[in-house]
Amino acid sequence: MVVVVAVALVLGLAGVALMQRSIVFVPDRRQPPPVGSVLPGARDVELRTSDGLALTAWYLPAPLGCASTVLVAPGNGGNRASRAALASALHDAGFGVLLVEYRGYGGNPGAPSEEGLARDARAARDFLRDAGVPAAATVYLGESLGAAVASGLAAEHPPAALVLRSPFTTLADAARAVTGVPLGWLLRDRFDVVEHVGQVTVPVAVVHGDADTTVPARLSRQVADAARRAGSPVVEVEVPGGGHNDRALAAGPALVGAVVDVARLGGVAPCP
Repeated sequence: MVVVVAVALVLGLAGVALMQRSIVFVPDRRQPPPVGSVLPGARDVELRTSDGLALTAWYLPAPLGCASTVLVAPGNGGNRASRAALASALHDAGFGVLLVEYRGYGGNPGAPSEEGLARDARAARDFLRDAGVPAAATVYLGESLGAAVASGLAAEHPPAALVLRSPFTTLADAARAVTGVPLGWLLRDRFDVVEHVGQVTVPVAVVHGDADTTVPARLSRQVADAARRAGSPVVEVEVPGGGHNDRALAAGPALVGAVVDVARLGGVAPCP
């Protein structure tokens, strides 16, 4: 009996090790509908990564004469079409928006990984720079797993401000919170948000829901505390009753208001 249990455990762990990226990344690989039918005023743009991929993303420019722009690093599921409401709300608040689409998502080539997503984010930053949007006018917004992507980019290439929506501390901590099992030693990707925010000194906003069962609020609070320890001005907003994918948290006034507040702390004024 002991041998049977041991074999089952080994097989289970091997399965997690082999299939973890299919568990961590849940892309909607379908090509989204024409951007004009989903997000009026936006256009398809191409992001060129350092490893030679051409990724399609959606770009909703700021009004003429204004550069204030939010670079959105999405979470691990869906595709850019599911972030149209967020882009629209940010645009209404006075920002241009670049909705990043990772490799393997939304009709894009490639397969997602921690290093791959980091390359995709750098390509997005390069696109905005080449489009005339300086770092001093850019806010990075990362949602959930995208908080690790956005904070990693901010550590390398500081923006004016950083917004983290429903961030976890590390992928291992998030996995343990959901499963109750310490799986960190099996994971190929770390996604260490605490390490990244420890290298960031720009203003940081942390927005989370107190009813989030995917990323417990305590992990998001720990990210906010890590940013404070690093010396960053921190705007922390907790959405009462907010679940991980609730519209109120994903694209509602609490999130958009936090973007506006932390952008102003970073010297970025919303477009008139």
